[in-house]
Amino acid sequence: MDLLEYKAQEIFAKYDVPIMKNTVIDSAEGIAEKIVEANLSYPVVVKAQVQIGGRGKAGGIKFADTPEEASDRAKEILYMNIRGHIAKQLMIVEKANPVDEWYLSIMLDRLTKSPLLIFSPVGGMDIEQVAKEQPDKIAKIPIDIFTGVKDYVIEYAMDKTGADKKFKDQLKAMVEKLYKAFFEYHCMLIEINPVGVNADDTLIALDGKVSIDDSALYKLPDILEFRDKLQEEELVKEARSFRFHYVPLEDEGDIGIMSNGSGLMMSCIDLISKRGMKCGSGLDLGGGATAERIKEAVRIMYSNPKVHTLFICLFGGITRCDEVCGGVKLALAEQPANKKVIIRMEGTNKDKGIEIINTISDRVTLVNGIPEAVEALWDLRQ
Repeated sequence: MDLLEYKAQEIFAKYDVPIMKNTVIDSAEGIAEKIVEANLSYPVVVKAQVQIGGRGKAGGIKFADTPEEASDRAKEILYMNIRGHIAKQLMIVEKANPVDEWYLSIMLDRLTKSPLLIFSPVGGMDIEQVAKEQPDKIAKIPIDIFTGVKDYVIEYAMDKTGADKKFKDQLKAMVEKLYKAFFEYHCMLIEINPVGVNADDTLIALDGKVSIDDSALYKLPDILEFRDKLQEEELVKEARSFRFHYVPLEDEGDIGIMSNGSGLMMSCIDLISKRGMKCGSGLDLGGGATAERIKEAVRIMYSNPKVHTLFICLFGGITRCDEVCGGVKLALAEQPANKKVIIRMEGTNKDKGIEIINTISDRVTLVNGIPEAVEALWDLRQ
């Protein structure tokens, strides 16, 4: 789960990483008053809160020198569509004046199976571009989980990149705090970009990104509370209550995809799209779904009024084929006759599943492979 910037900043503050004063709003009313309440000084920066990068280039970050400008900028950005993400919240923060900008992050590196420290004295831009154009200005150092952040880790990072050694103690302290947050919040990534270097030689986090392992969310009540406050689609929340992962796709899509694996789902979506059709939504069942839960999954998919055909692509293991087919039968009994299902399945209890499908064959088409399913979807449109 990717946190919004303001939540990342809250985590930084919790671990005593220096940040700029800020306030979060979800309405364009009373902007000036809210800035005063937060004790912010002008100029300020108005920043769209979306779970995706590239806000600045898309016009989602603007500056304001007066209360009137702050109000105008907020009205311009609030509800802006930034690469498919709607800015439903804004963070207003005091404008910093760093003399330099650095990059700092810790990520889970699957290659070394350890936290990986990434540091560069060149921040404020895409770190991938820095690595490509100035490879000598970026250091990547695996952190030994048994010894933690040692002096040599910081010294190597600064030596390799040419960073000023007078910041060694501050940088180490900042890395240690991020490292603690990385573990306690079960992070896949914790990033500060940029780290501002102030005129008084102090370091401060000017922007932040935190990505948390979804499977660890149950351990983090504050993050669960944050997630539940996000203005998500109701079907996303409803699917989550059944431990499903529902993904809205194309607005005009009339096909729903249901599978027990995100990779399998994406493969289906790719083939359907290449055939000139559009998928309205997808749902990942996960493992161990029972007939009753499958019934709810089908109901949720058809709750999107534009979806008239559901393609279920299943590899039966823990989730058995007969349970899926039984759930489909239960669900279709409560759906209009024009709602159709195409099923491709392999695995546990497939034969029993076929027996169930044969009892509702007027509404369900059983296919042997994904390409055949795509053609069956096309035929239903004709």
